[in-house]
Amino acid sequence: MYCRSIADRPVVFNASPKTRKSQLYIGVYNSPDRRDLVSYLAIADEFGAHSVIDLGCGTGNLACRLAARGFEVVGIDPAVASLDVAKRKAYADRVRWIMGTAAQLEGLHADLIIMTGNVAQVFVTDEEWMATLRACRDALRPDGRLVFEVRDPTAEAWKGWNREQSYKAIEAPGIGMVESWVELMNVQLPLVSFRHTFVFRKDGSVMTSKSTLQFRSRSEIAETLSRAGLTVESVRDAPDRPGLEFVFIAH
Repeated sequence: MYCRSIADRPVVFNASPKTRKSQLYIGVYNSPDRRDLVSYLAIADEFGAHSVIDLGCGTGNLACRLAARGFEVVGIDPAVASLDVAKRKAYADRVRWIMGTAAQLEGLHADLIIMTGNVAQVFVTDEEWMATLRACRDALRPDGRLVFEVRDPTAEAWKGWNREQSYKAIEAPGIGMVESWVELMNVQLPLVSFRHTFVFRKDGSVMTSKSTLQFRSRSEIAETLSRAGLTVESVRDAPDRPGLEFVFIAH
């Protein structure tokens, strides 16, 4: 099963038990068949990186795959449950796991910093986004690169964020059948808010998560990179979502 959520990373649930949250991450967001990660592995090879920081690493799929190939890897994420899952994976012992945000980049250095799965869109204020870009700039080694993907706002992906088009029912290890869907809550561009709902058939309990993403245009992102002291090297198409996303490479 190949799974990407709207925010393309594990969501944070409202008032949910840690154990159930971890189980859900394993069952829903732990797919080894993440097609979107293949291009990041190729980019690490393309630029001859030796050290990689996965900022917003989630459950560690990419970080562990990089570690398996001999890269020096640091995975940073604010969600304890995500990191708990990440640490159980093969090659997890070769990754340095840090709970936190871009603030934890201070004192770290890498040849490549990556933000996969639209992590770059969770920074909804300009202050958060600029602070993140500057922290990445300071952590890059000479000739290092920052690589991240964002959705193209002109594609209006949110128009498909409804129960009819997003409904799924999967068997999650340890918790049984789980139904899930997404509902669009509010569109006030550049901000788009939505809600994930998960229903556990075993006991009928419900978990929800409300999220907001910032949709910046290609030119706006380029401008913020410049203000942060970074230069756009190229903007590529996302191989798994052609015509829907931008992949920025900056140094």
